[in-house]
Amino acid sequence: MVAAFLGLRLYSVLGRRAEGEEEVVHNGFDRGDEQKRDRSAPAPVVEMPRNERSFAGFPPAIDQGLREIASADRRFDLLSFMEGAKGAYEMVLEAFWRGDREELRELCNDDVYEGFSSALDAREAAGHTLDNKLIRIEDTKIHSAMLDGKTARIAVLFVSDIAAVTRDADGNVVAGSLDDAVESRDVWTFSRDVRSNDPAWLLDETDEG
Repeated sequence: MVAAFLGLRLYSVLGRRAEGEEEVVHNGFDRGDEQKRDRSAPAPVVEMPRNERSFAGFPPAIDQGLREIASADRRFDLLSFMEGAKGAYEMVLEAFWRGDREELRELCNDDVYEGFSSALDAREAAGHTLDNKLIRIEDTKIHSAMLDGKTARIAVLFVSDIAAVTRDADGNVVAGSLDDAVESRDVWTFSRDVRSNDPAWLLDETDEG
C-alpha cells in the first residue's frame, strides 16, 4: 500500500502557536482551554519556559535532537507536535486516496509530492480508484529528531489499521476488502526551517517502519 498531507498547510497544527495570539507561559505542556478541533481552526500551542522543557525517557540521540530543536525554536511544543502529526497522517492518507493533488501539494515538500503525483498518474491510467478507510491509529512515537543546520526534522512512527479496496472503472473490486484491516507501519519525517516566519511543517520523507 502506498502510505503517504488538507487544509491550511498545518498552519499551526504541528507545534506552533497561532499568529497574533498572546504568549502565555505555563509549567509543563498544558495548552489552556481546548479549542474546537477542526481543520480550519487548529488548537493553539502554549509557550513554556526553555529551562522547564523535558524530553526525559527518549534515547540519547532523540533527546539531544529534541533539545536542539526546542533551543532553536522556543515555541516548539512536543505534545502539540505529536497531536498535529497524528492529524496530518490521516489528512495525507485521505487526500491521496481521494486523488486530491491540491491538498497534497500544500502539505508535502516537492520530492514527496512528486512521488504521490506519480502514483496518482499510474492509478488514473489504470482506471482504478481507492475505497480505503483508516480504522484506527494504534500507536505513534518519535522515531528520530535532529536539527540539520536551521532545519528541524522529526520522524514519527505510525502504527495503524487500514482497510483497503481498489476498484476498477466500473466500480468492481479488484483488490482488498473493507472487512479486513491490515496493520501498516509508516515512518514519516516532517521538517521546518526554524528561521522562517511560516510555522508550517511539511512532510518531506516517507518510509516503512
